[in-house]
Amino acid sequence: MFYYNPLACLPSSAELPDSDDTPVDNELQILIPSLLLSILTSIWHSREDWFFGINMGIYYGVSKPAIVPDGFLSLGVERFIGENGRFSYVMWEEDGIPPIFTLEIVSQAYNYEYEQKKLDYAQLGVLYYVIYAPTRLRRKRQRLEVYRLVDGEYILQSGDKIWMPEVNLGIGRERGSYQGMTREWLYWYDENGRRYPTPEELANVRQQQLEETQNQLQELLAKLQQKGIDPNNL
Repeated sequence: MFYYNPLACLPSSAELPDSDDTPVDNELQILIPSLLLSILTSIWHSREDWFFGINMGIYYGVSKPAIVPDGFLSLGVERFIGENGRFSYVMWEEDGIPPIFTLEIVSQAYNYEYEQKKLDYAQLGVLYYVIYAPTRLRRKRQRLEVYRLVDGEYILQSGDKIWMPEVNLGIGRERGSYQGMTREWLYWYDENGRRYPTPEELANVRQQQLEETQNQLQELLAKLQQKGIDPNNL
């Protein structure tokens, strides 16, 4: 008997375009999601059930063009697929799991982040849709807006740091430094509103601890020598 598998007839990620050939408007559209990814890689280093895409196409229908957020997070999927990674995020290759979080960075070239993209992500089933305007404020809009999907519609969440229990992360904004650039960035927070450190900050702390340990050792050696004690004979 012949069994028809419709999934076998769908194009694979290797056969689909991996870009919409639209360049990003400014480097913040890459740097801001990249910072969020670097922090996730640090705090979720032992987890293999998540994927964070940056400027990557999301395919959810064969006859529909890809949606390309500036950043998105999916849970319950494989962290890595093969040595080359994903070419794009294809829903029928991800067990139908949509991203739980999408991020759009508003730039000088307005791309309907507050209108059409809200409809697109709601149709896709994205639980949290985040819009961040780093370079300017649109009238009657907050610099950071976090929406949660409720009964098919996005509801704006209140607060400076928004806790997302389904993601087990909060998101907010504050001034900091990343790759030598000091400005306002987006960061992840824990349930108590404490910001997760960046890998750069963790490296700086380790370096300071190493230097303090070396200084303490040198002070100890100096005290031993003052007392006429040879450390090599201890």
